[in-house]
Amino acid sequence: MEYRNLGASGLRVPALSFGTGTFAGQGPLFGAWGNTDAAQARRLVDICLEAGVTLFDSADVYSDGAAEEVLGQAIKGRRDQVLLSTKASLPLGDGPNDAGSSRSRLIRACEAALRRLGTDFIDLFQLHAFDAATPVEEVLSTLDDLVRAGKIRYVGVSNFSGWQLMKSLAIADRYGYPRYVANQAYYSLIGRDYEWELMPLGLDQGVGAVVWSPLGWGRLTGKLRRGRPLPETSRLHRTADYGPPVEDEHLFRVLDALEAVAGETGRTIPQVAINWLLQRPTVSTVIIGARTEAQLRENLGAVGWTLTPDQMAQLDAASAVTAPYPYWPYRRQSGFARLNPPPV
Repeated sequence: MEYRNLGASGLRVPALSFGTGTFAGQGPLFGAWGNTDAAQARRLVDICLEAGVTLFDSADVYSDGAAEEVLGQAIKGRRDQVLLSTKASLPLGDGPNDAGSSRSRLIRACEAALRRLGTDFIDLFQLHAFDAATPVEEVLSTLDDLVRAGKIRYVGVSNFSGWQLMKSLAIADRYGYPRYVANQAYYSLIGRDYEWELMPLGLDQGVGAVVWSPLGWGRLTGKLRRGRPLPETSRLHRTADYGPPVEDEHLFRVLDALEAVAGETGRTIPQVAINWLLQRPTVSTVIIGARTEAQLRENLGAVGWTLTPDQMAQLDAASAVTAPYPYWPYRRQSGFARLNPPPV
């Protein structure tokens, strides 16, 4: 397993990490993802650790905290072998303080996560969404207190826009609060929006990408084919509306390219899709998920080899889309390109 620094921090994380959205699956979304119990989770953790995957990511909204509980049971007795990442800010109830990133909410969320995980500290604590109703100064001062208390080690965000993240970093610098070193973002061959603003920001500010849904919400598993109906067993029947959208023609153009590269390399479509991400700038770790040992072992096969420049270019071309405004008007002008080179 390759290990990388998490953004500009000194924390070394594995190139692949494990997401626990399938643990203790409850509700219409997480129930469709999976319902891994503690015994099954412990076996998956065993396989991860054998492969060098030491970072495990969760969130309080994953099955209303049950995923954190199962993760805590799965790592019991080996806390010193793992890195724990979790998230808070999304709604956990209907009360006025059951959502957001207020001081009250974050302290309660952190304490609850510690209890569920069965630990006295969290390695990476991330805000699951931007809270426009709470001053950024209040959010960061609270995270500073939690870091100083030893309850969290590093801080990050998820699903922030560029201006939201940059404003937060500027205020952190102004007052000496902890800087966000991680941005847990959606990024895949069929969802490259991350590259337009968040990737250049990450390069400039030392924020590492923690990639979620690298297989495009289950669309790049190799089960979908042009001209064929969605497999009956696909969870997309129940979860497609929850995830990032993609036009069919774009999806199948990318799948055609993935299939061609997979044939050249002798790898599977998911392995090729994940390997492409691992070669992209700012990517610190890619979160893989699995309901079964077979799925996990297949995803682990995405490391230990490298796509060639020609294969990367083939996938780049198949997945390219027109840049959104304000990036497209001047993209082809040589002077602008020199001053603002796109990430490569």
